Amino acid sequence: MIQNKKYPWIVVALLWVVALLNYMDRQMLSTMKPSMQIDIQELQSATNFGYLMAIFLWIYGFMSPISGMIADRLNRKWLIVGSLFVWSTITFAMGFAQTFDQLYWLRALMGISEALYIPAGLSLIADYHSSKTRSLAVGIHMTGLYMGQALGGFGATIAAEFSWQNAFISFGLIGVVYSVVLILFLRDAPSAVSNESTTQSKAKSINRESLFKGLATLFSNISFWVILFYFAVPSLPGWGVKNWLPTLFSENLGIEMSQAGPLSTITIAASSFLGVIFGGILSDKWVQKNIRGRVYTSAIGLAMTIPALLLIGLGSSMIHLVGAVFFFGFGYGMFDANNMPILCQFISSKHRATAYGLMNMTGVFAGAFITNVLGKSSDAGSLGKDFAMMAIVVVAALVLQLTVLRPKHNDFIEA
Repeated sequence: MIQNKKYPWIVVALLWVVALLNYMDRQMLSTMKPSMQIDIQELQSATNFGYLMAIFLWIYGFMSPISGMIADRLNRKWLIVGSLFVWSTITFAMGFAQTFDQLYWLRALMGISEALYIPAGLSLIADYHSSKTRSLAVGIHMTGLYMGQALGGFGATIAAEFSWQNAFISFGLIGVVYSVVLILFLRDAPSAVSNESTTQSKAKSINRESLFKGLATLFSNISFWVILFYFAVPSLPGWGVKNWLPTLFSENLGIEMSQAGPLSTITIAASSFLGVIFGGILSDKWVQKNIRGRVYTSAIGLAMTIPALLLIGLGSSMIHLVGAVFFFGFGYGMFDANNMPILCQFISSKHRATAYGLMNMTGVFAGAFITNVLGKSSDAGSLGKDFAMMAIVVVAALVLQLTVLRPKHNDFIEA
């Protein structure tokens, strides 16, 4: 089956569903607060709710580089299968939680299990696809994350119609069942995927460098430090939107969370879906003519988020907020589709999962920080203003990205 020319796209399709479940299971908590706080009174405080969201991010962030190191050394198929099974079981268990502490520790465990997926999944896709299709393949995979985010927005609707407990139990069972599908059909990448990476793939199979030597290789690369920074800074508004956009819609538009949740998450997911597809196609074509094509595509997307953040924070009408969120999502999607492909231009295949794990850690830590900040902002009534302020730091990341990132290869190979 691996020899089938279509199998690289089958891998993307299989992992698309995993990506959907990855984000759906974590996202629906943010929209079910009104239903859950009836049974768990501590959740009536936005600050406490922020702690619940942030513990996942802190644990997820700490685990991300460890997960990347594991993915660079072990079979990625079984890492992905195990990750999905465990976090789905935890989602199922959350349906039986009765106290804030129980939810808190289950979210922490979810952070560990979900962190194992992204570095392994993206490095597997990158190994299966050459530079001619890599951005599109990653972009299609990212649409699974956005679809999961959108479906997670219906958590409030399901909770209102049935119960929040049933929402967790149902989605948890779906993930457990799908892990069996992966066991049957998913395979790790072969030793050589494309002509571009044959040399480095052979080197990887012959000699697996020590952990510390691998980290030294990454941290001695100036471009990698720049990639870490430009990935982390947009993660501030990125995670802010994921965790607090439903609340902002509810407060600024004066609508119930059961309406604000689906409206906000579907808008951001649909626009991001279009952005990653457009950004993936544009990048794959542009990079064949200009080696900086991926960097330019990413920069265009990042630039689009700047005016969007201002409107998200300061807008007070339906058309302003929905329009701004759509603009933000489209731009962020273009940015998202090119992070791993840009990384491939500076980092060899044997270090990519570790490198992306470190990137994910910096991005998630930025998300944990902003989640706590926006929780306090919501209690203080300044959520919109603080959303708008995030546009300033995005400008700095954009300038640094365009100034420093100058790749010389489509697919980096160590000497």
